[in-house]
Amino acid sequence: MSAPRSAVSGAYARLADVLPGLAVTELAPGDALPRGAGWAAAADLAAAGPALDAFLAWDEEQIQRDYGQRARPDVVASFGLHRYAWPACLLITVPWFLQRRVPYYPVTHVSYDRTAAGHPLGHLAVRPAAFACLPGDEAAVLPGARVVPDEEALRAEVRSAVAAHMEPVLAGFGPRMRRRGRALWGMATDEIVEGVWYIAQQLGEAEERRAMRELELLLPGAAKPYVGPPAFRELTGPGGEPLRTRERASCCMFYTLRPEDTCATCPRTCEADRVDKLLATAG
Repeated sequence: MSAPRSAVSGAYARLADVLPGLAVTELAPGDALPRGAGWAAAADLAAAGPALDAFLAWDEEQIQRDYGQRARPDVVASFGLHRYAWPACLLITVPWFLQRRVPYYPVTHVSYDRTAAGHPLGHLAVRPAAFACLPGDEAAVLPGARVVPDEEALRAEVRSAVAAHMEPVLAGFGPRMRRRGRALWGMATDEIVEGVWYIAQQLGEAEERRAMRELELLLPGAAKPYVGPPAFRELTGPGGEPLRTRERASCCMFYTLRPEDTCATCPRTCEADRVDKLLATAG
């Protein structure tokens, strides 16, 4: 697979620096998306046929191997969706956060291999298409550039680009998860927020704080189809130390495997346990 540079290649190079477990390869316009040998095309996942069956079989085997038990089919599907959606959203949100450019990737332009050697978070292959940018951006003269007037218009492009990619994927996974509408878009909301937040944390304190501000503007709580704001808040540790957290809009269903081991952003986690988990993570 060739790897030509695009308007967002710089963002993907920076992503590789801070998240080496995830690989992104940009295809040439005429290149076919990879299929087979571990690859799953996003369009095939959205079609909810044999490709999705094979994709979820990986999750089912992983759960049995790591937790010594079988998971309900809806839990398997929830895990599978998260493991695709988290990196897929980064394809759009990281160029926005780092370069103020928003690429558009319909499901026909993305393929994902989570069995790639050396990349525990997987390998994404994408076919670049159009992108949005701000006035004055040097990329505005490139083919496929769509210049929007200001930051709020660019935020609208992020919301639209993620929704356009995720809507058919959610439709494919949804029936297997026994979730619909708001619950599915709650998951998409969480993937956007937690992906950008995590990447920003790797870039340092100033970038983390910037990401939190940017995400609150991106998802003010009334931006349909997304569900709620990022819901960031700060707790205080026993030594007076500030501990940043948020309230997830959806449930990852991990509690069905380990009821005692919920994450620090789970609505099921009480405040005392949340502080303990955040302290452990910080340590």
